Amino acid sequence: MESAVNQSFVQKTSERTMKFLGTNPKDAKLSLTFFAVSFVALLIGGFLGLLQGLERAGVITMPAWFDYYQTLTTHGILLILIFTGAFLIGYLYAGVSHTLGGLLPKVRKMGWISFTLIVIGTVVVASQILIGEASVLYTFYPPMAASPWFYIGLVFVVLGIWVAAFGVFINVANWRKRNKGQHVPLFSYFATGIFILLFVGTLGVTYEVLTLIPWAFGWTDTVNVMLSRTLFWSFGHTLVNVWYLTAVSAWYVAVPRIIGGRQFSDTLARAVVFLLVVLNVPGGFHHQIVDPGFSEGLKFMHVFMSLSIGFPSLMTAFAMFAMFERAGRKKGGKGLLGWFKKLPWKDVRFLAPFIAMATFIPAGAGGIAQTNFQLNQVVHNTLFITGHFHLTVGVSVALTFFGIAYWLVPHLSKRVMTPLVNKLAIWQVVLWTVGMAFMSGAMHTVGLFGAPRRTSFTTYNESAQALGWDPYLILVAVGGTLLLVSVVMVVCIVFHLMFKAPKGETEFPVAEVEDDAAPTPKWTERWSVWIVLMIAVISMGYVIPLVDLVMNAPPGSPPFKTW
Repeated sequence: MESAVNQSFVQKTSERTMKFLGTNPKDAKLSLTFFAVSFVALLIGGFLGLLQGLERAGVITMPAWFDYYQTLTTHGILLILIFTGAFLIGYLYAGVSHTLGGLLPKVRKMGWISFTLIVIGTVVVASQILIGEASVLYTFYPPMAASPWFYIGLVFVVLGIWVAAFGVFINVANWRKRNKGQHVPLFSYFATGIFILLFVGTLGVTYEVLTLIPWAFGWTDTVNVMLSRTLFWSFGHTLVNVWYLTAVSAWYVAVPRIIGGRQFSDTLARAVVFLLVVLNVPGGFHHQIVDPGFSEGLKFMHVFMSLSIGFPSLMTAFAMFAMFERAGRKKGGKGLLGWFKKLPWKDVRFLAPFIAMATFIPAGAGGIAQTNFQLNQVVHNTLFITGHFHLTVGVSVALTFFGIAYWLVPHLSKRVMTPLVNKLAIWQVVLWTVGMAFMSGAMHTVGLFGAPRRTSFTTYNESAQALGWDPYLILVAVGGTLLLVSVVMVVCIVFHLMFKAPKGETEFPVAEVEDDAAPTPKWTERWSVWIVLMIAVISMGYVIPLVDLVMNAPPGSPPFKTW
C-alpha cells in the first residue's frame, strides 16, 4: 500500500515537472536545430535587405556578379520561406511535444526528415540564385524562367513542410485515440489548423512548380501564364495567414500566462482557428484583382471572400484587449485605462507580441484597402504593397516570433534569460520597431506617389516625379540600417540563450481558462466538418476561374531570361 502511494506521488511529481520542463529533450534538440537554421536565414536575409535598401536609395550599386535582383530574390526566399518556415516547424513541434506528452518516435523521425528536405531544398535554390540562374524573385512569375533546379529545390522545401505537417496530424490523432472525449489542448489545436491550412495552401503552387520544371528544361514549349499566377496566389496570401495564425497561437496560449492573466475564451480561440482555415485560401485572389481574363462578377465575389478574413482578426482583437483589461484590473488597475499601466512593459516576452498586435491594426487596414478594385489600382505594384508586407510579416509576425524565441529557446536549452539580456532584448525590439516604422512608413508614402516595387534605383532620365521619391527612399535605407542592427542583436541573443545563458528552468507558458468559463463545445473538434467547408469555399472561389483558364487557355509563353 505504501509503495503504491509512493509510486502515485512520484508519478504526480513527474507529471508536474514535465508540465514545467515541458518538451521532451529529444524533441527539444529537433526544435533548436530548426531555430538555428531559422535565425541564420534571418541574419543573411536581413543583410541582403539592407543592401537592397541602400541600392534603391542610390547610395550603392550592387556588383554585376551579385546584382539587385539576385539580392532581392535571395532576400525573399530566405525570409519568406526559410526564416518563417523553419521557425514555425520548430515552434509547433516543441508545443505539440509539450502539450501532448512528447512526440511519437516516428513523428520525431519525420521532423528530422522534414529538416533534411528543407535544408537540401534551400541549398539547391540558393545555389541557382548565386550563380545567376534564378533572378525571378520570390513570386517566380512566368514567363521569366529560372534554372529547372531552382524549381526542383522548391519542391524539396514543400515536401519538407508536408512531412512536418503529417507528423503533427499523426501525433494529434494518436493523442485523441488515447484520450477519447477530451478536447485537444489549445496549442495542438492551433498546430493542427496551421498545418491543414499550410498543406492545402501549398497544393496549387506545387502543381504550378511541377508544370514549370519541364518548361524550364525545354521539354514543353509553353506555359499557361495566367494559370500559373492564379495557382501561385492561392498559396502566396495563404502563407501570410499561416504565419499570422502561428503568431496568434502565441497570443492566445502564451501571452495571457506571461502577464498573469487567463484565456478570455477557449471556444472563441478555437473558432478563430477554424474560421481562418475555412475562409483563407480564396482571399489570395485579391492579388489578381487588376489582372485581365477574369469577369467582374468573379472579382466582386472575391472582394467579399477577402474581406471575410478580417472577421477572425476582429474577434482576436476583442479577445486580446479584454484579456489585457482583466489581467490589469486583477493587479489593481483602476479607472478607464488604469489596467493598461499594470501590464508588464519591462518584460520583452510581452512587449514584443504586444507591439506586434498593435501594428496589425494599420497593417490589416492596408490589406483591406487592397481588396477594393479602385484602391488596388492606385497601389498595385507600387512600394505601398511592399510597405504593407513589411508591416504584416515584418512586425506582426516577426516580433511575435522574437517574443516566442525569448522564452522558448531557453525553455528548450534548459537555460534562463537574465535581466541584462532581457534589457538588451527590449532594445532589440525597440530598434526593430523604429526601423520598420521608417522603412514601412516611407514605402507606404512613396508608393502612393507612384514609386514602383521590384525595381532597382533609377531616376527615369532625371524625371521630376522620380527625383521626388529620393527623400523617402533614403528613409527606407535608414530603416534598413536600424533593422540590420536589430537582426544582429536578436541572432546574438538567441544563440546566447541556446549555448551561453545560465543553466536553469524556463517555463513553457500555457494559459489556463477562467474558473467560471463555459465548457468548450464538442463541435469545435469536428475537423472533418471544417475541412469540408474549406473545400466548399475554395471551390466557390477557384473552380470557375481555373476551369476557364484551362478550357480557354491563352496561347502560352516560352521561357524568357531577362537578366
